Amino acid sequence: MKTSIRRTLKSASVATLAAGMLAAGAAAATAHVHVVPDETAAGGYTHLTFTVPNESTTAKTNKLEVALPSDTPFNSVSVKPVEGWTSQVVTGELPKPVTVAGATVTQAPRSVVWTADEAHQIGQNQYQTFSISVGVLPDAGTTLTLPATQSYTDGSVVAWDQKTVEGQEEPKHPAPSFVTTAEDAEAAGHHAPATLPAPASATTPSDGGSTAGWFGLAAGLIGLAAGVTALARTRPVKG
Repeated sequence: MKTSIRRTLKSASVATLAAGMLAAGAAAATAHVHVVPDETAAGGYTHLTFTVPNESTTAKTNKLEVALPSDTPFNSVSVKPVEGWTSQVVTGELPKPVTVAGATVTQAPRSVVWTADEAHQIGQNQYQTFSISVGVLPDAGTTLTLPATQSYTDGSVVAWDQKTVEGQEEPKHPAPSFVTTAEDAEAAGHHAPATLPAPASATTPSDGGSTAGWFGLAAGLIGLAAGVTALARTRPVKG
């Protein structure tokens, strides 16, 4: 009996340990700064949401800086406000001139910086999201890499800037990135002005439609005459 109880307790301990290891592994796999775009179609605009977890057990996250592409620069960047955080879009010189829509561009938004006040820093077991609206997205199949720098209140800094290679193990500090897709022609069509139907008075009916209209009118008049005749026959004649 005692042996059976010991075996049961041992099995339960192993199961608990395994579950804990799995949970820790899952947490480790997702505990990094990453980006989620709501649209990826080339030639359009998108909202990018960065999820920033606090990985330190002794300090809080008080600053985040996201670098923007320089070889395919955005021509528009706006920031969604976050309570307790100030934001700044930093514009600067590009490493080399870039041609965008036939125009030569030498300056563009280079990064976005968020800084927290003391009451809104990201603490232990917490995370925060930061969103920006950007465009225009480059050609389909372009990998947009957005390296992020996460700063802590103890002065430590983590650079999320390592390249992820398909088929290889994910690096310790992968850079947030996503790949653009083909231009969405259907979505573009939704922005075209709606075509309203012409008013009935402006519609020219075909000959068949006109003939049908005359037949309908004649049938209506015949029905009306028959009704009047029937009504007259049913009325009593006053002497």
